[in-house]
Amino acid sequence: MQFGVLGPLAVTTDAGEPVVVPGTKVRALLADLLTNRNQVVSADRLIDDLWGEDSPANPAGALQVRVSQLRKALNDAEPGARDLVESRAPGYLLRADAVDADRFGELALSTDADRLREALALWRGEAYADVADAEFVRAEATRLTEQRLAVHERLAEARVARGEHDLAAADLAELVARHPLREGLRAVQLRALYAAGRQSEALDSYADLRDRLADELGLDPGPELAALHRRILEQDASLTPPPRGATARDNGLPAQLDELVGRGEALAELGALLPRQRLVTLVGPGGVGKTRLAVETARAQSVPDGVQLVELAPLPAGDTLVAERVLAALGAHETAGTSLSATDRVVAALRHRQLLLVLDNCEHVIEPVATLVARLLREVPGLRVLATSREPLGLTGELLWEVPPLSVPNGGDLDAVRRSAAARLFAARAASQQRGFRLDERTASAIAQLCRRLDGLPLALELAATRVRALGVQGVVDRLDDRFRLLSTAQRDVPLRQRTLTAVIGWSWDLLDESDRAVLARLAVFRDGGSPEAAEHVCGTDLDTLARLVDRSLVVLDDSGPVPRYRLLESVAAYCLDRLTDPDEVRARHAAYYTDLAERADPELRGADQQRWLALLDAEMANLRSALVHGAGLRLAVALSWYWHLRGRLTEARRALAVAGDPEQEARAAPWRVGFALSLGEPVAPDDVRAAVAGDPDGHAAWFAANAVIEHGDLALASELLPTAPVDRWTEAAVLTSRAHIAHANGDQAALERTATRSAALFADIGDRWGRLRATEWVGGLADMRGEHERAAALHREGLRWAEELALWPQVCAELSWLAWLAVQTRDYTQGRELAERAYGLAAEQGSPGALVFAEMSLGLAARRDGKLDLAVTHLTHLVELGRGESQPALYLPMVLVELGYAVELGGDPDAALALHVEAFEAAEAMATMRDAVGPLEGMAAAVRSPEVAARLLGAAAAARLATQSPAAPAERDDVERVTGRLRAELGPERFDALLAEGAKLSPGEARAQL
Repeated sequence: MQFGVLGPLAVTTDAGEPVVVPGTKVRALLADLLTNRNQVVSADRLIDDLWGEDSPANPAGALQVRVSQLRKALNDAEPGARDLVESRAPGYLLRADAVDADRFGELALSTDADRLREALALWRGEAYADVADAEFVRAEATRLTEQRLAVHERLAEARVARGEHDLAAADLAELVARHPLREGLRAVQLRALYAAGRQSEALDSYADLRDRLADELGLDPGPELAALHRRILEQDASLTPPPRGATARDNGLPAQLDELVGRGEALAELGALLPRQRLVTLVGPGGVGKTRLAVETARAQSVPDGVQLVELAPLPAGDTLVAERVLAALGAHETAGTSLSATDRVVAALRHRQLLLVLDNCEHVIEPVATLVARLLREVPGLRVLATSREPLGLTGELLWEVPPLSVPNGGDLDAVRRSAAARLFAARAASQQRGFRLDERTASAIAQLCRRLDGLPLALELAATRVRALGVQGVVDRLDDRFRLLSTAQRDVPLRQRTLTAVIGWSWDLLDESDRAVLARLAVFRDGGSPEAAEHVCGTDLDTLARLVDRSLVVLDDSGPVPRYRLLESVAAYCLDRLTDPDEVRARHAAYYTDLAERADPELRGADQQRWLALLDAEMANLRSALVHGAGLRLAVALSWYWHLRGRLTEARRALAVAGDPEQEARAAPWRVGFALSLGEPVAPDDVRAAVAGDPDGHAAWFAANAVIEHGDLALASELLPTAPVDRWTEAAVLTSRAHIAHANGDQAALERTATRSAALFADIGDRWGRLRATEWVGGLADMRGEHERAAALHREGLRWAEELALWPQVCAELSWLAWLAVQTRDYTQGRELAERAYGLAAEQGSPGALVFAEMSLGLAARRDGKLDLAVTHLTHLVELGRGESQPALYLPMVLVELGYAVELGGDPDAALALHVEAFEAAEAMATMRDAVGPLEGMAAAVRSPEVAARLLGAAAAARLATQSPAAPAERDDVERVTGRLRAELGPERFDALLAEGAKLSPGEARAQL
């Protein structure tokens, strides 16, 4: 699919056929998703953007309708295109890789006039023209409009440089009239007019701008435009144009030998910064691409006296001859008998010039560079400096611009890899080494892994690409543990310091003193960084040392999480680990620190500060896993058990708890081990469960194990094991949620209401949002049992929002499955299927058997009741096999057997259907859950061959519904009404009503005996 936003919204197939997107709201939805393409947009935000304060009564449903209409429009034009609009928590994502705005952005970075013309030709009007008044597109439309103007300016500059000054001046006249206060346009127009021999018109244009600025804004023209005006008055020879067709001089920069990949945004940002900032320093670790970015940024600048690159890397560390190096680059030769110092001569050479000076690789001569630059900026007003360094120059007015590594793939699928700048760079360089190399389905996963392991570092990726010809991509990945031998090159035009990854990192390491090296090596034991507190404790350091290492681009400070973190790139960490002199001591301190952190977090995860501690443990997960391996063992595993449950990491918990510990640790671990085993669907003997929970001192783990028993259908054992005298209010509230679950399974509405509402109140008072979610889930279950489906859906929608805010993915699965269930019960089968698909996908990611069952149940129900019988039979048969395979029938088995029975009956095999309904009834009897016996009775009525028996069964089922206060949901009534209509026609109304009354007097067991 091709998407157009540079004008009215437009969608076309790859074959060029237009796609009709119907309805104002659907087009607005598409625009909103396009402004955030390839990113998840929350449902709440979409609702607010589309309706604002005038939202409909059921905004989530209304949004779902618009999403379905958009998917249908795309799919009608191109089968399979509906999948471009993905349902992904907490909302939706549009996968759009062919958008005219993206192509425009790529072309806009060029300095070639033809490519700039191609960029402008993509525009069909104003950006997002038919939804331009919407607030959600305003920022994006403004950005694109501004970028369009910038391209016009650059095209005009390129044409003037090529000698097309007369044509450029003609085209600029209209643009200047539309944007009379834009100084960049005026500057290009002045140069074009002057070059075309129209000096008086150039001066008139400047006067017009000066007057407008004074009248409308009370301002004068900027200093650069004023300087250009003076040069025009002085008829400066440098303004004389080149002959038509000539190319601009290369400004002393090296010729471009290959494409710069993945730095489009950086070039645009730096290109806008340099005219406003006199000193910009690009900082970053070795190999991140500072030099290349500086050169290409400088190449795109329009500077009256050009650009001069000075390469400082050849100077020895600590050398003071920086000024001499600059003089040599400028071509300024010493005059015999002069008494001026080298610095004085640099100042004299530059004093009257407007020049961009690029100083490359300053870190090893930082003091003399800083001294020279400080003086130049004071005494040479027309000078601007762009420096590259692994640490700041430390001067007043210096703007630090940290060069980030290239973006790495956030997944292994081909689309995600292609969006990654690191992957595109690697693929481009690998293709230059091996003819026929492609970034495709075959190589995508390995390339993604390679990019992540190399932190998106351009030099490392380019070195890795040189090995593809001999090893293949997977071969390179397999050898990354020996990266310092692997990542080297024999390219003869590459400086020695960049021919190996070892040399690149060693260049920075050698500039440190011994104490800083020791701290840096200790920081390498952290995985994914560490907090300031952790770094000080584990490394025995202080914040001043850490700040120095950050300044030298060896350590990255990341303050995007709950607490700031100090990180090392993986390659830097690997280099430093090899130089760690006290590894056992440092790892022991690391394990002790993170064990203490987990033990402090455990009680906080059951209170009002739950969200903050969840985020903190999320951020520290890599360190916690490392600590488990390096000495923390079972003590840490027990402390993390509740966190793992909240996050749905059941397999990880099971594996971590399998290690041995001392007797006290073993006793504390036993109920957690049993609980996680049960949660993963593993059978555990009742006596083993009893033994495991017996030694739990606080009841938390005992409750956890007992609660897990419920999912296996042994309600009696669960009731026996639940703590009866909880040691604290949290455990009391948790036990009540389990009793609510049991009451729901038994159809005991009074007990369900009492336990769920009390649990919700306790958890609210404690401040535990997970607990409120669990308790509210069963309040919603009670509403569902009573036929209050809208109230139940409202409770579960609120629960879903809470669960997503906390990233409690098991609970997100549960809430999605509940909402899918309720949608099916109220006949909204499309929404039910979509919600169930989201729940199923998330449950599969989490590896949660219970969540998978609930989600697949809704998928099967939605398919069956929507008439998709083959799909329904597939899902329901799978669930029946799972339920029968339990040590005793699963709680869900009666309901699933009923649904499978209906599907088989509707498929034309009533005898097989009757057998399934009878099995469902017997399972409900065995579990003593008579509410679950009602559905089988109705199902038997649909499948039995005798209409008299069928009528009595319906009568008994209706009476049982009244007795258990379980009214039929709308979708369930459809089945009953279908059978009722058939029986009325066969028996006659009076006979049918009489038999129905007879059945109402029968107990469910007596009715079953009618067969």
